[in-house]
Amino acid sequence: MKILTVVGARPQFVKAAVISREVANHPEIEEVIVHTGQHFDSNMSDVFFEEMSIPKPKYNLDIHGLNHGAMTGKMLEGIEDLIIKERPDVLLVYGDTNSTLAGALAARKLHVRVAHVEAGLRSFNMAMPEEVNRILTDRISNLLFCPTDSAVRNLEAEGYDAFDVSVIKSGDVMQDAALFYAKESAEKAKLSKDFLDRDFVLCTLHRAENTDDPNRLKELVEGLNRIHSSTPVVLPLHPRTKGVLEKQGLKLNVELIDPVGYFEMIELLKHCSLVMTDSGGLQKEAFFFKKNCVTMRDQTEWIELVNNGFNVLASANADELIEKFELMRSRSNDFEIDLYGGGQAAKRIIADLVKTVKSTTLTNA
Repeated sequence: MKILTVVGARPQFVKAAVISREVANHPEIEEVIVHTGQHFDSNMSDVFFEEMSIPKPKYNLDIHGLNHGAMTGKMLEGIEDLIIKERPDVLLVYGDTNSTLAGALAARKLHVRVAHVEAGLRSFNMAMPEEVNRILTDRISNLLFCPTDSAVRNLEAEGYDAFDVSVIKSGDVMQDAALFYAKESAEKAKLSKDFLDRDFVLCTLHRAENTDDPNRLKELVEGLNRIHSSTPVVLPLHPRTKGVLEKQGLKLNVELIDPVGYFEMIELLKHCSLVMTDSGGLQKEAFFFKKNCVTMRDQTEWIELVNNGFNVLASANADELIEKFELMRSRSNDFEIDLYGGGQAAKRIIADLVKTVKSTTLTNA
């Protein structure tokens, strides 16, 4: 059995690490990793493969820095050539990036089954490119690995019961990763004890819905600056966000640091008092490390975190952002509830992939 895995962005490297580690327990499986190049900065890409012992990609398409259409088109072309060359049984994609959609579309056109890890998530905001990517990827996938009950319900509401697909509640591979790598992070993270042992808020800001809207970005910058005046805000600055801030003449008066590797992010999560983010993945990681979260968006795919009080949405308004910060800083939560599968997602995913390929092979024989 051969799996062609397509990755391109930081969260996908982390998820791929979990699956690749489980694949290593199955000598009958060959995995070929393709890196599209979507995240090309060494701090955003190479470091993850090195630190997390992910098998090096066999192919790197080196596609980045383009508009959505051009980027997705070039990825589609490159992945199509590799599918023809490698002849995989399954193409595996993660999440909701342009790399995800391009991989799924290339495989489907060539009649190769598609497995989508993190299927069924919905923000219900079609202005988000990620929402478009995940909906289209789900619709052309054969195996839909859903991390949560709400993701399964979303697909049921969209009529997937009538489609010739397998909808599987697998749990979330990001929890697998958090539990596994948390044991190594203190030793491997390149952050000083003095830097970590203090009261601080961990923040990330990079979503296009925030950075591409001058008014939203201005309000968020003002709110974060005001919070930082009383509680230190540590913000690993995404290169794209840095460029937008400079272009718009906005000054983030918080503690800016360079983008960090996964082990550094785990240590920041362990030691912070609160998370403020517009990232999808970091909302869950906050929960995994028992931290409350303020999500600087109007919607979230991880609705179970909001419903259970671990997360709160804050629109792009400085006063509201501060109000939600104060609310979550003082809220006490019980983090023992199992929302994401308890760290067994990779085993479930690989077991279902093997079962599906074997049953199809027998049927064809």
